[in-house]
Amino acid sequence: MRAVLVAPFLMIACAGPDAEHGTPVPDNGSLIADNQQALRMETRDIDLYVQRHALSMTSTGTGVRYALVRDAEGATAKPDQLVSVNYRMELLSGTECYSSAPGLPESFRVEHDDVESGLHEAIQFMGTGDSAILIIPSHRAFGLIGDMDKVPMKSTVVYRIGLVKVSNTKP
Repeated sequence: MRAVLVAPFLMIACAGPDAEHGTPVPDNGSLIADNQQALRMETRDIDLYVQRHALSMTSTGTGVRYALVRDAEGATAKPDQLVSVNYRMELLSGTECYSSAPGLPESFRVEHDDVESGLHEAIQFMGTGDSAILIIPSHRAFGLIGDMDKVPMKSTVVYRIGLVKVSNTKP
């Protein structure tokens, strides 16, 4: 008996304000088109940055771009390895967001630790002693909401990074 009384209330509550007030919900087609337009605009901004800085970059299939500034003969970073890096992370505008302290590299485990997925991807193109410029589009960096601190929503980030050490030991 109680279930019979509760069911109509749940149906009304689940209908929500959109159904009740007739507010249109965007269809998937328009959301896809909006996302494609945003991706085109971000790609254009990245292209302009690359041109402005006269960079010759390699692009991965996910949109991450990298250019080795110093190509050394060191061991290449691989998944599960611990890497130590010196870095400076900035926005396309040049605004610095984060950096490692001078002489104090920061470490993370490739494909495991909580850093941008684009950084996990790009670091695997580097070996010990290499320095690179990485451009990571928003969908491979901090996504739609940014980092809720220094990286705004939907931001492309640029890393100036040096791979100091690659090891198989756990931190």
